[in-house]
Amino acid sequence: MRIAFLTAPEGVEQVELTDPWQAAVEAGHDPVLVSTKPGEVQAFHHLDKADTFTVDEVVGETSAGSFDGLVLPGGVANPDFLRMNPKAVAFVRDFFEQGRPVAAICHAPWTLVEADVVRGRVLTSWPSVRTDIRNAGGTWVDEQVKICDHGPNKLVTSRKPDDLKAFCTAFLEVFAKETA
Repeated sequence: MRIAFLTAPEGVEQVELTDPWQAAVEAGHDPVLVSTKPGEVQAFHHLDKADTFTVDEVVGETSAGSFDGLVLPGGVANPDFLRMNPKAVAFVRDFFEQGRPVAAICHAPWTLVEADVVRGRVLTSWPSVRTDIRNAGGTWVDEQVKICDHGPNKLVTSRKPDDLKAFCTAFLEVFAKETA
């Protein structure tokens, strides 16, 4: 299974990228780092710079149709940068329009809000994103992991890095069922 991991060039929370990435690799899948620019992305440990990661594909030069699923890692800055990029927003929206599964953790649902894909869905996130989700027509819940099957695709969401184990288990199970 080919899974897109979409990040901005700067601001992704490293553990929210690396833990799901490693889980995908260990499950025998092909994770692909997609960003809005070629080169590298700068990850962070909260507000401190961490490692850099090489971009595999660039939004606008790839399509949702070439992937089986999408993972949106969090970090405060990452989804904020993504939601300001029309090509990134369109890329995310295309996964929903094509009925492909999507997983988002922490602040990542901000990008979903911008893509206008949370209406009628139940999801979780970092608590500060709660009002944005509600204002966009979604229902926010405070749960470790939430799987929503409203609409043509499934959406897996989690709140924070402490939820990563449950998040990884859930998105891998959902993606496997959805692409079978």
